[in-house]
Amino acid sequence: MIHLKTPQEIEEFKGAGALSKMVLRRVGAMVRPGVSTFELDQLAEQLIRMHGGTPSFKGYGGFPGTICASLNEQVVHGIPSPDVILREGDIVSIDTGATVDGWVGDNAWTFYCGEPAPEVKALCECTRDCLVAGIEQAVPGNHLGDIGHAIQTLAESNGYGVLRDYVGHGVGRRMHEDPNVPNYGKKGKGVKLQAGMVIAIEPMITLGTNRVTVGKDGWVVSTNDGKAAAHYENTIAITNDGPVILTQDKQGSWCSMQGGVM
Repeated sequence: MIHLKTPQEIEEFKGAGALSKMVLRRVGAMVRPGVSTFELDQLAEQLIRMHGGTPSFKGYGGFPGTICASLNEQVVHGIPSPDVILREGDIVSIDTGATVDGWVGDNAWTFYCGEPAPEVKALCECTRDCLVAGIEQAVPGNHLGDIGHAIQTLAESNGYGVLRDYVGHGVGRRMHEDPNVPNYGKKGKGVKLQAGMVIAIEPMITLGTNRVTVGKDGWVVSTNDGKAAAHYENTIAITNDGPVILTQDKQGSWCSMQGGVM
């Protein structure tokens, strides 16, 4: 069942979104060669708790980390580890969630560790543009298929793969609510969008195949061909005045972030 939020609840939601974005920005600024994903995770948890929030991911379904840190061919759900050390040319997709006053802010960004290969950088830039394209369709009267179609069309027209097995989702007092928000679809199809819906739009785009496998840890999702993947996400409120990006902080809008620098 889809839970519509009132205008007051959407305002309350912004606290969780702002904290989630601030943490993502700060953790992203720490990405450099020689840093472990465990160090990134420690910083994220420290910041969330310091500002009165609770890590939304930690313990969720048994997940052990505060962030998901997914490198290169890993698409999502990478477990932070002191044994995973960032190297020059890596990309790392960091997914961060913070719960504030019962609301969950959920966002992700793919950061550059140094300078990635040109084709990987182009993938990241296109995936970021896919997020923008999806958000633009998040208006009352449109359908979920309009969001997915915009993302799919842009990605595939540039020769990239679009994941089918993992999608965006509704967000509220639980991290995952109805409806699912695919990154593919047909115009005018799927659930009709209404003011008060809050959804996480999160393109997961690959340099090659869209087929993926879950690792032995039961969490990390990687491309079958070993080619790079990128992941960008924002939590969006659908309103009569247009889409409102809830995962913004006081340092600037979400779109001030480049592929590797926020």
